[in-house]
Parts: sequence; C-alpha cells; structure tokens
Amino acid sequence: MITVDALTKKYSGFTAVDDVTFTARAGRVTGFLGPNGAGKSTTMRMMVGLTRPTSGTATINGRPFAELPNPGLDVGVLLDASAQHAGRTGREILAIAQRTMGLPRARVDEMLHKVSLTEDEAERRVKNYSLGMRQRLGIATALIGNPEALILDEPANGLDPAGIRWMRDLLREYADQGGTVLLSSHLLHEIEVVADDLVVIGNGRVVAQGTKEELLAAAGTVVRTPQAPALSGALAAAGVAHTLGPDGSIRTDSDPALVGRIALAAGVPLVELRSADGAGLEEMFLELTAESQREATPTTQSTTSESRAA
Repeated sequence: MITVDALTKKYSGFTAVDDVTFTARAGRVTGFLGPNGAGKSTTMRMMVGLTRPTSGTATINGRPFAELPNPGLDVGVLLDASAQHAGRTGREILAIAQRTMGLPRARVDEMLHKVSLTEDEAERRVKNYSLGMRQRLGIATALIGNPEALILDEPANGLDPAGIRWMRDLLREYADQGGTVLLSSHLLHEIEVVADDLVVIGNGRVVAQGTKEELLAAAGTVVRTPQAPALSGALAAAGVAHTLGPDGSIRTDSDPALVGRIALAAGVPLVELRSADGAGLEEMFLELTAESQREATPTTQSTTSESRAA
C-alpha cells in the first residue's frame, strides 16, 4: 500500500504540490491523473526520495522510501525511461539491478523474457533503443525485485498499440496478484480500461478521488431525443437541472432512471439514455481540471471573451 499524507512542495513562493493526500491500495491499480504541470511528477519524485518535500509524508507499506533497506524489493519505480545509462546494454542494466538487490542471476533472463526483449535487443546498447524498448527495459528493472508496489510515470509512452495492450495486461495481472500499482498516464483511455481507483490533480491539489465507478457515475446522465425542447421543458418542470449540448444531447446530474420516468410521463421518445460514464474518462477529466488546462476549447475562449467584453 502507498500512502501520501498532506504532501506539499514549494519553490520560492510557488507551490507545485499543495497538501496532496491519497492512498493507493494493494490489489488495485490507481490512476494518477492531471494536466501537464499539475504536480504529478513532483509528487511521485517526493514519494521515492528524489525530491525533498516541504511538508507531509509518503510511505510504502508503512515506511518512507529512504528507510527501506533494499528499496527495489519493496517498490519498483519507473519515472523516466530515457534516464537509463545510454552506453550500457539492456542486459548490463538489469544485471546491475540484480546484483545491487542480491538477486539470483536467473532474474535477468526472466525479466528480459517477461518484457519481450529479445537476446539481440538485450545485447544492444540503450542509446540504440527506441523509446518503447526503453520503456520495456524500465519495466523490467522495476519488476526485477518482485516488489509489492509499483510507481510508474507514463510507462506506455512510446509503445505501439500492441505494446500498450501488453502493458495494460501486465499491470492488471500484477494488481490481481495483490500488488499495488500507482500509474500516471496522459493516455486517458488506457487509464479508464485498467484503473480501479482514480486520483485527479490540478494546480497541485487533488480535485477528485475515488473508485473509477464512483467518479464516472458522478458525471451524471446523457439523454438524446428528437424532441429535445419538449424533454428539456419536462425536466425543468420536474425541477431537474440540466444542460442542452451543442450536439443536441441533454446532460444532467440526475439518475438515468429518473430521467427515463420523466420522459415517459411527458410522452417524449428517447433514442439514447445512459450514464455519462459511457462518454469516457476524458470528459470527466477535462471538467475537473478545467482551471488548470493550458489549452482552452473554442467554446471556452469565446465565453471568456464575451465575459471580458461584458
């Protein structure tokens, strides 16, 4: 289990991470999400002792990283696949990790096989690796000590679709066997597929956390009908707050069953009625982190311009 408690990092008056608290539980994959610059990488670096926190703590199975006698046996870490020694071969990098942790030599070949690096690739210098191959080597290094927890920052970066699926299956299997996975990724669909729990961060603060089902269900209901104005009127009459989307859909925080009953009573035919989780993680993510997004949608920009003009 990984526990982060009130973790804070300040730089000369700028707060990069602000009172971040969450738990990544054993047997589950926790997705750690946020826009660029939100504080994800800084938080993960503090968790593994690479950045000193201003305040707060992070523990792995109840102990700070610095107090783990042989850290690789407790937690596997991959924060930057490009940080590996470019002049060494993949096999040499794994052999160094194996000897440092006091593991049997056989673990090197086991890990090469596990991450599908061939014998030829294992003898190649890392400077000649593709980014995807470096990711595989980084995962092998993180797993070589058979740790109880994994902390991974963008591990699917550079992988092709088959590699991404392989990564997803590997992490799912690891968690199903009782391991703890904390996974940061900008590939929201992959997080949505593999994660059990979500922690969303924006401007250095946690803006939402919970199980994937809880957070996506909180996104509400999406309904479509050829008689959208009539349904909108019926919802308003029933006191159900809602919005009419540019695509003709109606969104509301109310339960789909209630929306369906209102539509039935009003005699309005529906062509779609579903929980908004079917819209995916992306919409929830963008909504929760809207204030910290670097890019604005045309709609947001026009609204902002109109507000300023007013």
